[in-house]
Amino acid sequence: MAHEGGTRAIVAALAANVGIAVTKFVAYLLTHSSSMLAESVHSLADSGNQVLLLLGGRRSRRDADEHHPFGYGRERFLYAFIVSIVLFTLGGLFALYEAWHKWADPHPIEGRWWWVPLVVLAAAIVMESSSLRTAVRESNAVRGQESWFSFIRTAKAPELPVVLLEDSGALVGLGLAGIGVSMTLITHDGRWDAAGTAGIGVLLVAIAVVLAVETSSLLLGESASAADVAAIRAALVGPGVASVIHLRTVHLGPEELLVAAKVEVVSGDSAEHVAAAIDQAEERVRAAVPIATVIYVEPDVRRVTPAP
Repeated sequence: MAHEGGTRAIVAALAANVGIAVTKFVAYLLTHSSSMLAESVHSLADSGNQVLLLLGGRRSRRDADEHHPFGYGRERFLYAFIVSIVLFTLGGLFALYEAWHKWADPHPIEGRWWWVPLVVLAAAIVMESSSLRTAVRESNAVRGQESWFSFIRTAKAPELPVVLLEDSGALVGLGLAGIGVSMTLITHDGRWDAAGTAGIGVLLVAIAVVLAVETSSLLLGESASAADVAAIRAALVGPGVASVIHLRTVHLGPEELLVAAKVEVVSGDSAEHVAAAIDQAEERVRAAVPIATVIYVEPDVRRVTPAP
């Protein structure tokens, strides 16, 4: 469900950003506004990022093979991490460079097309708002009672947090561009345009850093949520399994979880009884946490350490 919702949000964002990028670039060609150039590159980077997310989702669905016995689920994390790099370099650093260049050689927005950036920004706000509304709706279907901050920090499926941050950043960036363009038109001082561009650059770098930190954690291998760990631990205990000695979990993908546990079985039970108890424990875990696709359970007996 999360993957389907993420795909819908990505497609909506891609459609919006392609149209926005074209209109912003036309506005730049007509006015030579650095804010418009920074915003057009921003939208172009966002469009490329959404293509990367779609590609990562498609590649992650490949079947496991000899070289990747646990499948390709983490490709979604990898492509989300690449998105953060693209946003940092193509979006943030380019905007900061353009701001520095415009500040050193400021020029006002003049000519008969002076009104174009304002119209383009207004249209872009409408399209970005529509894209963000789709991302919010799809996120609400999976985040439950979590706060937005917690959802972005803990979500295992990276697509929705990425689109949420991109769209939110795009709206803030449009506001900064609007301030820069408006003040340039009012004061005829091109440094306002440069300041708006610098604000966009700082914003994109900050978003890219947040995405890089979160997706790198997923790439390294995050454990299941606390709720899922508790459910797995409770499900392991049952007939023939007295307790859980230790438990480890790691996400193989957003909807794929590896579970490795050492459990206490009754001393003296036959191998047949132990095997049956473990099989039943695995069934209970899959029923409690359906994303637990790979389960390894090691039987053991709890040893009491004698008092000194």
